[in-house]
Amino acid sequence: MVSSLFVEIGNAQRFKHGQDICGDSIFSQKIPEEDRLVSVLSDGLGSGIKANVLASMTARMAFKFVASNMELVRSSEIMMDALPICQVRRISYATFTIIDCIMQGKTQIIEMDNPPYIFIRDGKVTPVNSKELSSPKWKERTLHISSIDTQAEDRIIVFSDGVSQAGIGTQKYPLGWRNQGCSEFVQKKINQNPTISARDLANAIVDEAKSKEPGQVPGDDISCSVLYFRKPRKLLILTGPPFHENRDAEFASYVEYFDGKTAICGGTTSNIIERELCRKCDIDKTSFDNEIPAASIMDGIDLVTEGILTLTSTYKILKEGEIPNKNHAAARLAKLLIDSDDIKFLVGTKINNAHQDPSLPIDLEIRRNIVKKIVKILKLKYLKEVNIEFI
Repeated sequence: MVSSLFVEIGNAQRFKHGQDICGDSIFSQKIPEEDRLVSVLSDGLGSGIKANVLASMTARMAFKFVASNMELVRSSEIMMDALPICQVRRISYATFTIIDCIMQGKTQIIEMDNPPYIFIRDGKVTPVNSKELSSPKWKERTLHISSIDTQAEDRIIVFSDGVSQAGIGTQKYPLGWRNQGCSEFVQKKINQNPTISARDLANAIVDEAKSKEPGQVPGDDISCSVLYFRKPRKLLILTGPPFHENRDAEFASYVEYFDGKTAICGGTTSNIIERELCRKCDIDKTSFDNEIPAASIMDGIDLVTEGILTLTSTYKILKEGEIPNKNHAAARLAKLLIDSDDIKFLVGTKINNAHQDPSLPIDLEIRRNIVKKIVKILKLKYLKEVNIEFI
């Protein structure tokens, strides 16, 4: 069951110049049985592999402790005890911000030494009161804890000090970009585009921070995570004809009465909808590509594509996590999936004999398998609500 609110999480990172790995770690996971989502951003001491190990350990431990509802100070002490000691500075250290979302309830934010998070409501930066907790064992470490009754269109933005300290020491930003500069930028972006996705906003923030650095070369790891609370954006994807032709009308009725966006993947599938709903389908000339079959245009449908090849290419894009800056069908389908929250696949089970030819490329998988792979990555990597119905 989908909650009345959906939380889109968008992450973006830029590595410190000269490093092949980020010293910050972002880890997010749903707890379906509790209708709950926990996200952690941790900044490890220093940069490179050692910092990444520190941050990754901290992020995953923090998730486990918060998910198990362990007392906060005690769990923080365990994390500090477990972290390796830096041989240079002789301290074990990683900062963290934990966001614990209980859908249709409170969101709790626990911070330790990261820059303060930014909370946006009604398009404006809104202050939130917090309380402090200290550990007798680690007296120099203070936890800041706050709670928010989240509602639609709220946003929570968290980031490492690579954002707030961007440009530090330069003539224009002697003290860095700071939280104030980032807050003003975030508010401006949201005012320009009130429905900007979490992914796009996170990327805009890290790119803006990078632009403050001398020569636009990051002097530190730059990481940002945005949580966007909104009413679920629904998407229906139809692919493949029903097993029995006498169910074609029922198949098409899903499109006619669906409350959300709709995509059709497959020539035979689009022919059924075109025939049953008396809708015209034409080639989209703007979508021609050397590798991806062209998309089509149909009244009332947000996207019409070829079937297996496009779905396979879409899966590869989702796996890589970067949408190509192209207008071909796979890029458009990937973006539609990422920008949606509650996704339903209606999959016809009639076998297309053309896809059983062993001489065809190995990645030309049968429809059901590729859809299952897409569903899995949407759930695990993009934390979407997804279900499949076979017909």
